[in-house]
Amino acid sequence: MRDVAIVAFAQTAHRRHTDELSEVDLLMPVLHEVLGATGLKANEIGFTCSGSADYLAGRAFSFTMALDGVGAHPPISESHVEMDGAWALYEAWVKIMTGEADTALVYSYGKSSPGEVRDVLTRQLDPYYLAPLWPDSVALAALQAQALIDAGDTDEAALADIAARSRTDATANPHAQLTGDIPVGDHLVHPLRTGDCPPIGDGAAAVILAAGDTARALCARPAWIRGIDHRIEAHSLGVRDLTDSPSTRLAAQHAGAFERPVDTAELHAPFTSQEVVLRKALGLGDDTRINPSGGALAANPIMAAGLIRLGEAAARIHRGESDRALAHATSGPCLQQNLVAVLEGESAHA
Repeated sequence: MRDVAIVAFAQTAHRRHTDELSEVDLLMPVLHEVLGATGLKANEIGFTCSGSADYLAGRAFSFTMALDGVGAHPPISESHVEMDGAWALYEAWVKIMTGEADTALVYSYGKSSPGEVRDVLTRQLDPYYLAPLWPDSVALAALQAQALIDAGDTDEAALADIAARSRTDATANPHAQLTGDIPVGDHLVHPLRTGDCPPIGDGAAAVILAAGDTARALCARPAWIRGIDHRIEAHSLGVRDLTDSPSTRLAAQHAGAFERPVDTAELHAPFTSQEVVLRKALGLGDDTRINPSGGALAANPIMAAGLIRLGEAAARIHRGESDRALAHATSGPCLQQNLVAVLEGESAHA
């Protein structure tokens, strides 16, 4: 087993509209920043992996255009996942663990502004029974929220408190799209109000992974990946208990999250109700700082928000603000697919 760490992280300032920018325009500054933080050149990266969705771009193989941001020459070892960038990071981690690379560049991006995200995300659903009904992502999240309320796990006031805390914490995040005192708003789909839902916006993120002594040479305090795992729920929402997330719990168990407490948790919870589910599945108490970046309620670039959770957790370790952090990413309706990683600073490992 090799020690692998996140040694650098960069992200865009997330915005509601970036009509004047292509995906390559979004990515270029982020890639330059993350490489500059380590002093590496593109040709010194052992493996490159990206995460994005052609459905957002509205064209097939759109990720190949984004490779222009990485550079067409010299030829590189490259891969792509049609998933959030957190799953691209997992593939890169596996690549390094097998000894096929010592460093990896992982990036992801999403431009949600050109289309109707709530309609686009219906394409994730079962194509025979659910997708033809066009239940959008907010409506499905509302079903989950109502199930939590009916079970006595939360109420609308508690959900509003989660939204307020997230937007307040985001005031310290220069990359956040929404910050400060955001009105709760009217019901979008009962019981979810506007403030319970994520903003629609565009953004990109990138991280660099490195192994062993290479990581120590590139970063003063690497964020070591002590465990990482991802699991999936049944595709059919009708056979799931929407008030719980067994896949998150199982992924956390295999990642070693329950071995010792974590001081920070960056949870990919686009809806306030999903934070309730995740905190229960992960056994997180009041002594754990939840989403100090503001989380997905402050900025939710689809296909990059999960990678950002890993990057934000790693950045806190880099700055010495955390010793042991948990990062979570999700994809699909109602927390269908979940990835959990445990990150530690050098002192915690020693």
